[in-house]
Amino acid sequence: MAAGTERLLVELENCRYRFGRGAAAHTEKVLARLGAKRFHDIPSLIRFHEALLVLRAFPPSPAVLRRTEKLLRDFHQRVERLRAAGTDMDDFDPLEVSGIAGTVMQDALGFDLARWLVRRLPGKVDIAWDDFDDERAMGAIWPLLMPLLEEDSLAEANIPWRKWLEAAQGGKSTSPAWLIDQLEGLPIERAEKARLYDSLHLPIRWRLENSTVSRTRNFRPVRDVFYHDAPLLARKDVSLAEELSRRPPVLRSVSRAQGGATMDLIREVMLVRYRELYGTTLGDPRSVVLADVGRGVSIYLWNLPADRRLPLRAYVAGLTLKNGVPINYIEAIGLFEWMEVGFNTFYTFRGGEVAWTFAQVLRCLCHLMRTTCVSMYPYQLGHHNEEAIESGAFWFYRKLGFRPGSADLRRLVEREEQRIARNSSYRTPPRTLRRLAEGHAFYELPGSEIGAWDRFSTRNLGLRVNRRMAASGGSIEPFRKSAASRLARALRTTVPEKTDEPALTAFENFAMLASLIPDLTSWSRSEKDVLRAIIRSKSAPDEMRYLHLLQGHARLRQALLRLGS
Repeated sequence: MAAGTERLLVELENCRYRFGRGAAAHTEKVLARLGAKRFHDIPSLIRFHEALLVLRAFPPSPAVLRRTEKLLRDFHQRVERLRAAGTDMDDFDPLEVSGIAGTVMQDALGFDLARWLVRRLPGKVDIAWDDFDDERAMGAIWPLLMPLLEEDSLAEANIPWRKWLEAAQGGKSTSPAWLIDQLEGLPIERAEKARLYDSLHLPIRWRLENSTVSRTRNFRPVRDVFYHDAPLLARKDVSLAEELSRRPPVLRSVSRAQGGATMDLIREVMLVRYRELYGTTLGDPRSVVLADVGRGVSIYLWNLPADRRLPLRAYVAGLTLKNGVPINYIEAIGLFEWMEVGFNTFYTFRGGEVAWTFAQVLRCLCHLMRTTCVSMYPYQLGHHNEEAIESGAFWFYRKLGFRPGSADLRRLVEREEQRIARNSSYRTPPRTLRRLAEGHAFYELPGSEIGAWDRFSTRNLGLRVNRRMAASGGSIEPFRKSAASRLARALRTTVPEKTDEPALTAFENFAMLASLIPDLTSWSRSEKDVLRAIIRSKSAPDEMRYLHLLQGHARLRQALLRLGS
């Protein structure tokens, strides 16, 4: 790269978070000069792309916003010129930079996301046959879709799998659409269709071209842009206690159409970053709520549909937009007043008001879920996550007020804080950060019982239920049915009919859990009445009602805390 281009690129990177008098005019000049340059290497082009995305999310002026949007709209042409010149395109593959317009991506997606993708990008999605040779998986699944295939697959070697597929679908298309449609048509439950498809581990390849699915263009227009004319809010400017004590944000339900558009957006956002989470792929568009919290930040939250919910906890997923640009995703899984939170700001935007945005996300979640105990996943802190270790994620949350749940880790934190107090240049070594990330970190709001959830895990409940099943004979169906019958007798109700599958599943799951509660039959009538309402609400349209009802059942909370700790 020419020295002049490198100098301008460094200057643009310095402009990303530089605000104040004269900053906008200077940034616009640098953009104009760089926009006229031709990039001859991929790393420099990627740096230009990331700087443009930051300026689109944190614009200092309308002029910078307009110029940034034009450069992003035409960005695919720069990528295509490099491909035409024979450049090795592998530098576009790492997850930190994937999803740029004009590039090609490949992954083995889950059924629901793959089905969505072939409809979202018609004609641009193919099976990556050069990376697929799992004959055992094809032999197990494809006979469900192709007549007489077993005549070949069960008795012959060297099966011509592609010939069978071409014959069955009536042509040589390399799209996975036919396979997906055939699985979709099978007379089995949706979750079973997904399991069958996922067992294929089918690699698919898609061309982004200049699609709005790309990371380059998957921002949304906004009516009122927030222009930055002063330094950004740093972590030291944010008091989590003060933010959480403010009046709760207004969460408004969106229309069904806007909810569907939100689900499309989160799938786009995650797809191009090689991320696929349960709640971002399977969100219920009818449940989407939106909070505009200021400074150009909009937070969307949603639940899962009744037939895809977790057995016990309530699941909320979400997405944060900054001036219409996706900057992070959210996961929160709640039980009673406790919730585990996952908060991931995309690599490009980690210099931009992350602590303030995190505080607004917690305000929204605590208001929606009515939770008062916040727990951060160990992965979020750095457990098996080297990126979080390198960024010192543990200290980000610690300085906001989080504490380790383990007494050993609390003592280690105190020793580290004493070292820091004695020596301002001291930095916690990676080995110690990994140790600190081995357990959950907690933040309790006023009124919460301090330490109540420190040793709790729903995994403990699941393991106890499995031990109970083993003691009863070790077979899930008899155990499930027997538990459901016992719970129905105890609650003086009936087991839901098979025709209402979500309600039946919820009842049987609670029944297996209730088999661990020895004094359930002696509960008061009102306690049993509320438990019946809790179980019914697990499959109702609004899963938040389920969580809120749980918060009113002190005896159930006491029993599950004891069993899960």
